[in-house]
Amino acid sequence: MEPNIEYIKTALDAKMHVTPKGHPYWYARDLVDILDYARWENLIPVIEKAEIACNNSGKFSSNHFLWKQEVVEIGSGAKAKRENMILSKYACYLIAMNGDSNKPQVATAQTYFAAQTHAQELEQALTDKQRRLLLRNRVKDANKKLASAAQAAGVKKYAIFQDAGYKGLYGGLGRSDIKKKKGIPEEDDLLDCIDREELAANEFRITQTEAKLKRDKTQGENRAIETHFEVGKKVRKTIEEIQGTMPEKLPAAPSIKKLANKQSKETKELEN
Repeated sequence: MEPNIEYIKTALDAKMHVTPKGHPYWYARDLVDILDYARWENLIPVIEKAEIACNNSGKFSSNHFLWKQEVVEIGSGAKAKRENMILSKYACYLIAMNGDSNKPQVATAQTYFAAQTHAQELEQALTDKQRRLLLRNRVKDANKKLASAAQAAGVKKYAIFQDAGYKGLYGGLGRSDIKKKKGIPEEDDLLDCIDREELAANEFRITQTEAKLKRDKTQGENRAIETHFEVGKKVRKTIEEIQGTMPEKLPAAPSIKKLANKQSKETKELEN
């Protein structure tokens, strides 16, 4: 049976990673099976064509295709080095477009990434405030998925679980302390009152915690709380390594709810 777009979307989303600034990326070896290539070596010529296409489009391929060495287990405890590649969404799009379209998986991936690229172009055309609203909605959805994963892990004191993630990311500060430091009114939601850079860091914390809870099959409230703290701490370390601004030092932003209410009002006016 030929794969449909939902099958490919699910497979690609399952293998997607996100940078601290919210940019999706994939590992090339994960595409071998998804695109129905028998071996890694069969995908390399397609990657090379995609790199050429990237350079020809006026973009630096090194910004989208990054070769890396990784260590993998090969059985009986032995390990070996192998090549892999980190791919941006645009790189995946070019690989799909340069792949064998006779393969149903490749043809479907072409449709998927074409739609993704179009959506990204639309997003880039948005104002900063609209992009912030879009990101805030993504964080809201991600938090719902995290809540579900936490519940499956046995978390009952969800407020404590949530605060652990904040403490990891914000250098020991819980949500109330963060709001006080930023001067955010008690009645406002912290995530409604921060800008895109800080929202992206929190989205990374949330999505990676959900993924780790599921991947490790975490059981037990204390273990889940510890996992959330450790993931938040690692995101903070990443920000430090790229010499970014620590999230607690970023200024508060006007509540996003006002923008959301304004957009909703404008939409209703257009519909009438």
